[in-house]
Amino acid sequence: MLGQLTEIWRYRFFWFSLVKMDLMTRYRKSVLGIGWSLVYPLAMTAVLVLVFSTIMNINDWRKYAQNTLAGMTMWEFLKNCMAQGCTALTRSEAYIRQAPLPYAIYPLRTVLGNAFHFLMSLLVLLFLVMILNPIGLTTNALMIIPTVLIAVVFAWGLATLTAFATAFFHDITHMVEVSAQMLFFLTPIIYVKENMPPHIVWFADINPFALFIELLRNSLVDGVVPEMWLYQKTVIFTIATFGLAVGMIAWLQKKVIFHL
Repeated sequence: MLGQLTEIWRYRFFWFSLVKMDLMTRYRKSVLGIGWSLVYPLAMTAVLVLVFSTIMNINDWRKYAQNTLAGMTMWEFLKNCMAQGCTALTRSEAYIRQAPLPYAIYPLRTVLGNAFHFLMSLLVLLFLVMILNPIGLTTNALMIIPTVLIAVVFAWGLATLTAFATAFFHDITHMVEVSAQMLFFLTPIIYVKENMPPHIVWFADINPFALFIELLRNSLVDGVVPEMWLYQKTVIFTIATFGLAVGMIAWLQKKVIFHL
């Protein structure tokens, strides 16, 4: 694994240029440009607050808005890395056939592109917290730094797994889309864990998406240091996911070229 990471770092200028090209292509001829990274989370949060705060009879809409935006920010990053990771190898087929570069570069390209939008959304969230809850914003907000780093590594492993799975079974893309829709409602994104029915609340404790959302909410919205067990669980999930990704690369890297 250390050798693969060394090789990936050796070709850093290559995958950095790929990420830069993806961002420039995405916002080419766009009036707002990267501003769309800021508009989308705010618009979605405004709609969710307007609708669900009334349905669920929530009195403190300010707190609900912060929790919802935090949930949407982390969810969109992890979900997009998982879904877009499905095409990480297939859309890079030309590069794969021309140069024997580490395969982990291509999922990393997907993750870093989404990480840029993730950081933009975090800035929006920070701005919202400063407006709606300036007293609650403490130095504990700096705890989002390890949360972001762990989330990026987890997303890299997740994107690698879906990339290799899709190369061999193209139906994985559709399965991920359907699974993401179901997982959205089972994850405390537009609600908090305390609102989950008692018979399914256990799912939030084994759902890595929910754990990362809770980490972000604790450190930035609640202004408290997340409990150690939260970090332990996310680190365990991250190591397991990244380890599976490394094992899959070692097992299938010589075969994947024949399935693209």
